[in-house]
Amino acid sequence: MISDTLALVPKQNPWQRTIRPFGAYALHGLALLGDMLIAVDSARGYLLQIDITSDDTAILNPHQVADFEGATGLAVWEDTLWVTREESVFICNLNQLKTQGASPLEHFVTLPYSADSVAVWESTVYVSCQKAGYIFIYNRQTRQQITQFYAPGIGVEHLTVRGEEIWVSDDIEQTVYCLERATGEIKFSVLTPFECPTGLAFRTDAGTGQDILYVAYAGDEPYIRDNPNADPSHEIEYRDRTFIHPLHFHYNPEKRYALSNGYLLEMSYVEELLPLEQIDLDDVEWRIALPSDTDRQKVISVSPIGRPFTEEILDGQRVALFKFDSLKPDERHLFGWKALLEVRSIKYRLTPRDLENLPPLSPEFKERYMTDNDNLAMETDIIRRAAKESIGTETNLLRKIYKIRNYVYDKLSYSIKPHIDTPDVALERGTGSCGEYLGALLALSRLNGIASRTVGRYKCPKYAEYQRVPLHPDYNHVWMEFYVPGMGWLPIESNPDDIVDNGPYPTRFFMGLSWYHIEIGKAIPFAILKVQGKPVNKEEVSIGDLAINHIRFTILSELPPPEF
Repeated sequence: MISDTLALVPKQNPWQRTIRPFGAYALHGLALLGDMLIAVDSARGYLLQIDITSDDTAILNPHQVADFEGATGLAVWEDTLWVTREESVFICNLNQLKTQGASPLEHFVTLPYSADSVAVWESTVYVSCQKAGYIFIYNRQTRQQITQFYAPGIGVEHLTVRGEEIWVSDDIEQTVYCLERATGEIKFSVLTPFECPTGLAFRTDAGTGQDILYVAYAGDEPYIRDNPNADPSHEIEYRDRTFIHPLHFHYNPEKRYALSNGYLLEMSYVEELLPLEQIDLDDVEWRIALPSDTDRQKVISVSPIGRPFTEEILDGQRVALFKFDSLKPDERHLFGWKALLEVRSIKYRLTPRDLENLPPLSPEFKERYMTDNDNLAMETDIIRRAAKESIGTETNLLRKIYKIRNYVYDKLSYSIKPHIDTPDVALERGTGSCGEYLGALLALSRLNGIASRTVGRYKCPKYAEYQRVPLHPDYNHVWMEFYVPGMGWLPIESNPDDIVDNGPYPTRFFMGLSWYHIEIGKAIPFAILKVQGKPVNKEEVSIGDLAINHIRFTILSELPPPEF
């Protein structure tokens, strides 16, 4: 009866199915064993065999779980299993796992620091070590180190090898890197749709013959727990969260970016007219920016909510214009828009060498994106001094913007405030919201000859598994784009997302955006209010005093892999 019912359930495509192994707490490392994935659960010491179509899970080491507790990486080559635990790499024959007796693990090599992950290809063994900052490379027969490559990120990294490529996942960077196996040079990198990747492996799909890259994730998540003995009877707790999901990607070498997993989502923005004081306004124009079409974000449709609007183009950006003949005391309205969007993650790959001998900026760009037209306090001593300190003697554009980013991250700690102060005030105070981080980045970039502009305005709550459920962001958000002549605009996150204090800072959103960043109104105000054709004086009437906004996201489905 159950099998008959299950036969009616449509099967998910392999590129979108999330695998949730039974009894798993913290998956680390990932490898292929026949048609099955295997991973080590470091919390329990289980070596798990996982069916990708059904989540069916088996423990391969029922008598040796103690030997695998705390293991962080694994690999399979022929009939040999490779495991990293603490500072060492171990090997064992797969056939010995189910036999009782002494530990089947044989020592292979010990590192000065923790060995995080291992990958094997023919006679070569690759071992990652976060503390050393390297991927160490050994000869499988002699166990002697051959060479070492710089680790591409700053977090704990896991490895797999495919042909002439080393693939590296980084838990802090939320990124998977593709490296040349011979040199360790980064070919490109892709952002993962979820945080904290802890393992990766390629599997060839029997139906299509294509390689699918599976990535494991491990962390925890908050949830509301029912506790009858507490008052109130609900409390926030944390629980383990681990799963495996396919990571699909496409690298565009001409435009120097890689796209990865994305989602079809609906976003709505609605203003509720609810003034704090009595108003009496005639001939009102209320403009609200609309989502932008970009390389990673496609606007499928936009429709009005509450009242009709006409669409305008303002400095190349789409804007919805709502008109009111008058707004009287006690008058109430709901008005806004709803957009259907395709959003993906994007990661650009540029090096300082790519940005040598750049063409000059056009006069139009200099006037618009190099001057203080955003209340940036660029004439103050503190900002001018910071602009010089931030880059030192650097002349390369990419290195300059990277040093400016790190300088601002060093000087500011994140805090939320009801209003945005100018960059000089924020730097002197040492704390700032995303808008104040952004102001400092814009000011220092422009003073150092780098055209820059504001982007935003919201991030979709990053719960990709909560599909067709309304989600509401807690705050708005802004970030920055800088311009590379001859190449275009590149994104930078305004603050380090509270991941790392005092550096080194992750570069996941340095020239990259995740699927949940929603691009709206580049370099224009998000909302503009005019009365009788003239901008209103914010001291007399502000949008915040007139209305309350309501923002809603609904993730409808995961997008298929990008095709080009």
